[in-house]
Formats: sequence, C-alpha cells, structure tokens
Amino acid sequence: MRAFGEILAIAAKRKGGLDAVERLLAETPSRTPKEIAVLPDDRILAEMTRRIFNAGFSSKVITAKWPAFEAAFWRFDPHACAFMSGEQFDALLANREIVRNGAKIKAVQANANFVLQLTKEHGAAARFFADWPDGDYVGLLDLLKKRGSHLGGDSGMRFLRAIGKPAFIATKDVVAALIRDGVVTRAPSAKADFAAIQAAFNLWSKQSGRDLTAISRVVAMSAGD
Repeated sequence: MRAFGEILAIAAKRKGGLDAVERLLAETPSRTPKEIAVLPDDRILAEMTRRIFNAGFSSKVITAKWPAFEAAFWRFDPHACAFMSGEQFDALLANREIVRNGAKIKAVQANANFVLQLTKEHGAAARFFADWPDGDYVGLLDLLKKRGSHLGGDSGMRFLRAIGKPAFIATKDVVAALIRDGVVTRAPSAKADFAAIQAAFNLWSKQSGRDLTAISRVVAMSAGD
C-alpha cells in the first residue's frame, strides 16, 4: 500500500500541482465537532432527505425542487414529519412540486423518528454525529443503515459529508485507487472490505494530518477526473 505522500504526488501531477489540489479540497471543507454539534435537528433531517431523494435522480433536479421540498415537509421539523397523518402522506404523494416516491416519503417519516430518538438519547442529533470518532467511521455507516431508513451505502456517506462530518465516499474513482494500491480487491460490500478501507484511511490520516474527506478526495484525484 502506498504512503499518503505518494498518493498526493500522483494527484498533484494529474491535477496541475499541489496548489491546484488544495484549491479543489477547499471546495469540500469539513466542520469541526463543535460546529457540527450546533446544527439544528431540522437541518439534520433535511440533509438526510436530500441525499435519499438524490439517489437515482439528477442532483440538479432535486436542487431545483428543493424549495418545494422544504415547504412540503414543514421545513423538516422532525415532530411534524414523524407524526404526519395518512391524509398528509397522500397529499405529499400527490404533490407535483416534489418527487412523488412513496417509499422515500415514508423514509422521511422514519428518519424523523430516528432524529427524535437521537435527540432524546444525546440531547441533540447533531451532538451524536459530532461526538462519533472519525476512526470508526464505518461503524457510524453501519448504525445509519440499521437505525435510519434508506441511509445505507452512498446515501449515508453523502449525508455525513453534507453535514460536515469527515467522510470518505466509495466513488468509482476512490474504489479504483484502493484496488490499485492493494487496500481492497473489489468494490466494497462486506464488512471486511470497509474495515480494510477504514484501516487504510486511519493510517493515511496519521501520516498526513488530514481528515477523511480530504484523504478521500485526494485518493479520487489520483485515479479519476
């Protein structure tokens, strides 16, 4: 497995130098735990929802419709979403201003309950995410899959990055680089695959002082566009 410095050098060569890499990394800054911890519950639920609806759709479509989503889902107030009535669900399903996917609308209700549970357990859902150690990121992904709805895999990873949590995302470029460098032999699917990726990222973080998001993006830059 390559040292992180070698991967960074490959990325810099492909992207036009270290300064170019740093400019690209500045596009996806992480938040500090203190900054994450003060995010309100409605914004946690909103980001969960955005990532779920982005799956299978152009992000441009969801972005264009997002003001309608905010209005339709009561600005993502967790209590309002968790306790929506059958009539309210039917109204959402008939709302042409949003994406009318019944399973994903139900996921909003389920995740609102998840957010409320985290708030009850930890004082705020954001505090829970802020306090989770980056060195066990894959454990957090597993929890999102088990306790959340439609938050497994890519959606969970992108949700965490969206709230500023340091996060790697197993894009095709990241996976290609990880296979190239012998971290995994295939696209990750089993727990052992993700454990191997976590171990590699933890080592690269120790070597570089960079967080999971920055490392993930550098790894991607070293392999793809």
